[in-house]
Amino acid sequence: MGAVISFFYPPAPAPAPKPDLIPAWRTLDWGKKKDELQWLESFRPQSDNVKHLRVLLCGPAGSGKSSFINSVDSICQNRITGPADANNALEADPELAKIAGQSFTRKYKTHRIQKGTPGQYYPFVFNDVMGLEPTNGILLGDLTLAMKGRVKDNYKFDPKTPLDDSNDCYINNPTSNDKAHILVFVLAVDFNQVADEQMFKKITEIRLAARDLDIPQIAILTKIDEKSCDLVKKDLKNVYSSTNIKNAMEGLSNTVGFPLRCIFPLKNYHGEIELNDEMDMLILTALRQILSFANDRVNATDVAAADQTANTVNIT
Repeated sequence: MGAVISFFYPPAPAPAPKPDLIPAWRTLDWGKKKDELQWLESFRPQSDNVKHLRVLLCGPAGSGKSSFINSVDSICQNRITGPADANNALEADPELAKIAGQSFTRKYKTHRIQKGTPGQYYPFVFNDVMGLEPTNGILLGDLTLAMKGRVKDNYKFDPKTPLDDSNDCYINNPTSNDKAHILVFVLAVDFNQVADEQMFKKITEIRLAARDLDIPQIAILTKIDEKSCDLVKKDLKNVYSSTNIKNAMEGLSNTVGFPLRCIFPLKNYHGEIELNDEMDMLILTALRQILSFANDRVNATDVAAADQTANTVNIT
């Protein structure tokens, strides 16, 4: 009998783990904070028909809508401020703890950003609304009315009863200044991992309603230092080299359809007592795009109105 020859095949090597950091896929000049502030200082709406651009914020409860307003205000005032109520201390306050997981914002309120001396303001305003929740969040109809400019300040949202024209807080004849010029979705960076099917459905319905009103949309991803990776927490300049951040942005694009160019990761001011240049640059970069898109919307509306007027004159 011939000799038995055996062969030893070493196990295949395990695939190399994907690196946490990859070459940056989006460039950001971190040293241009001064330039961004100068741009903001000189910013003006393109249309004479509006005195300010209205930025409407929406998103799940606790995603950082009010904190984003506070962060922008802090940068503009060059100090930490807090004009918009933000629910950051659930454990410390029993009353707040009762609404844990629910929206802290209940009333529709316009937030203006002071520019220089008291009484002067930047030509844009923010409106925060009740958060999106699986059962008791803001109604789609109420959010649509806010986009149309039909909701008065201090209207208290009711998740069971929609606003209608019988309510004193209903605006029958909204002006261009009342209407939203852009819709900003504020979402935690881990949104895709924690959101359920109902939440994805709500986001999609809101996006379709905004689309039908020709309102541009942008998404900002918050809490990138808490819910992404240690490398971003250690150094925010790693944000556009982080595979976790890239995956979160691509995931949001795939699930709810935001183009990647319309998604901006950032960190809101939360427990800090001093400003941070890297945080400011991420916030200012998002804010520039928000205001630019809103300005484009106002300009397009003016062009359409002018064309309609011209057509009417030609017909007559």
